[in-house]
Amino acid sequence: MQQLLSVVIPCYNEEEVIGETLKRLRDFRATVTDLDVEFIFVDDGSKDRTRELLTAAQQANPEIRVVGFARNFGHQTAVTAGIDAASGDAVVLIDADLQDPPEVISEMIALWRNGYHVVYGTRVDRPGESAFKLVTARAFYRVLNRLSDVPIPLDTGDFRLMDRKVVNVLKGMPERDRFIRGMVSWVGFRQVALPYRRAERFAGESKYPLRKMVRFATDGIMSFSTKPLRLAVTLGLISSFFALLGIINTLVVRLTTEHWVPGWAEIMVAILFLGGVQLLCIGILGEYVGRTYNEIKRRPLYVVQDRLGFPDDQQ
Repeated sequence: MQQLLSVVIPCYNEEEVIGETLKRLRDFRATVTDLDVEFIFVDDGSKDRTRELLTAAQQANPEIRVVGFARNFGHQTAVTAGIDAASGDAVVLIDADLQDPPEVISEMIALWRNGYHVVYGTRVDRPGESAFKLVTARAFYRVLNRLSDVPIPLDTGDFRLMDRKVVNVLKGMPERDRFIRGMVSWVGFRQVALPYRRAERFAGESKYPLRKMVRFATDGIMSFSTKPLRLAVTLGLISSFFALLGIINTLVVRLTTEHWVPGWAEIMVAILFLGGVQLLCIGILGEYVGRTYNEIKRRPLYVVQDRLGFPDDQQ
């Protein structure tokens, strides 16, 4: 019996690109003769015709499976649902926008057969992306690595192949604030980078505007490091030190100056400095408390509206 490769493709409002995505995946499938393949599309509550197009594709191709969410739960949750649904001996994660070329999967399979448990794509070129996004992405990965307690590969997204051993461990990690690439790094096993050239988005628009990018970066940092909490302690000590100097200075001036004239500037500086430090520390603590609150509610990560093409559902 041949081994099975599961390819997980999260989708959100991808009607403009889904036809080309299906074609490129069919072309890739034609090159794989010694593996069975299943394509698991996870529709993350799309508001366009994505679900309709995927349903039609599944009816025409029994290798396609579709997981349809009841609403939009987010990219990382959609990836998680695909991992949960995958039955393969190896699982590949790839976005539907074709910025990560499906043809690279063949190189990942070769490295997997050489004994690697995780093969992650490392971007050596990112055409079509703004200078702002390139600079912020580069800075994010480096800041994350400085803060994270687990080394996370630089310039690496979710495009990767994972062995079943890794997938089984991931399925036992139910945290709500998902950061898949960090979770895979935390798992360990034999991992290797595969450099590749990222393509421009085939059609449509990015699903990661600045607001979501900031939130995603926050998830990455808060989920894999307690260093922001240590930063809060450090800032508190620094502010306390300067406050102590201010108190000493005030006492010296009061005792040595005949005419005491209070200085509003010094007071305002002290208030603004201490207020800023306190708000920053409260914000950091609030992030961790909020994440703890989300965890203890124990709600499902996602809600599935329908599943199509899965053999187990047809028995």
